[in-house]
Amino acid sequence: MTAIDPALVLLAAEAVDGATRRVAPVAPARYRRCAMTDATLPPEAIHLPFEDGPFRMAMGLLACPAANWIELDERYPAEMTERRDLLARRHAEVFATCPGSEAARAELLAVLAAHLVEHHPAWFRRDGERLRNVLTNETWDLAAPPCDPLEVAGRLVQEDLCLIRPDATGPVLDAAVLCAPSRWRLGEKIGLPLLEVHGPVPFYAERLGGPVDRFLRHLRAGRIAMRLNWSVVDDPALFQPFGKHRTGVDPSITTATAGTRLHLRVERQTFRLLERSGSVVFGIRVHSYPIAHIAALPGVAARLAAAVRALPPAMQAYKSLPVFRDALLAHLDEVARGAVPAR
Repeated sequence: MTAIDPALVLLAAEAVDGATRRVAPVAPARYRRCAMTDATLPPEAIHLPFEDGPFRMAMGLLACPAANWIELDERYPAEMTERRDLLARRHAEVFATCPGSEAARAELLAVLAAHLVEHHPAWFRRDGERLRNVLTNETWDLAAPPCDPLEVAGRLVQEDLCLIRPDATGPVLDAAVLCAPSRWRLGEKIGLPLLEVHGPVPFYAERLGGPVDRFLRHLRAGRIAMRLNWSVVDDPALFQPFGKHRTGVDPSITTATAGTRLHLRVERQTFRLLERSGSVVFGIRVHSYPIAHIAALPGVAARLAAAVRALPPAMQAYKSLPVFRDALLAHLDEVARGAVPAR
């Protein structure tokens, strides 16, 4: 990760998380091996969605301009290489659909392709039904894609893409390409109402379940909403299907090593209605920043320490913070006092 440009730091209100068919993976031989470049891509933005006030369980929704729906940045080559690898080797873990979601999957690819050509014309170009990805030197036949349209969409962007279907009993997770799960497994959640998907999240059912369902039900075409959530983790990997509710202290993470061993993991989540199918595209872009990098920004170490201390015990346990909480706070406190530089 390159040095942080303060102009790229984005602040937002605090937001805290929240019969199935499997499609066979496309044989790797059907894809050309490509050389990717990040020469023209912008630096990774830094999202800091925490404050030093009392804990709030809130959606924290923000309006998202259409041009900003999809993030593309310098991490694109590395992240797309990892996504291709996961789709080839662990397809059943990162891709799943429910019967009846076919129209929504096709509509998502059409909407995404149009968006990329309109808002990122330097990197995506269209000739009839053929979409060229300049960054990967791949060309996709949109009229007859070589794999599921949702998978093609997941091979174009860094975002994970989930389709949420409206239902009388509440919105349902209907399909997804999920290469950066934040300690949950797609196979256990596909086809479930969102209330059940978020069942393990403390306070979700009583505080957010109803508001989330109403928001999705009333989301209007042409409006894109965004929210952010965060945690601190001891693994920088994007693909993390396991790791909730760990309690054993890791003695190797100390005040001296916390800055390099721990990472701020942020999910940038977006919501966009698909007009024809009525499904909602739930996009998830995951960022993983070394604590040493973000703690070096003015005031951030103190803010993050206060936010961690404000988390209720149940939320700390859910996020596995007891594994390294004391070392993290000691490190952040030292940086905030100026006793040591961020490291």
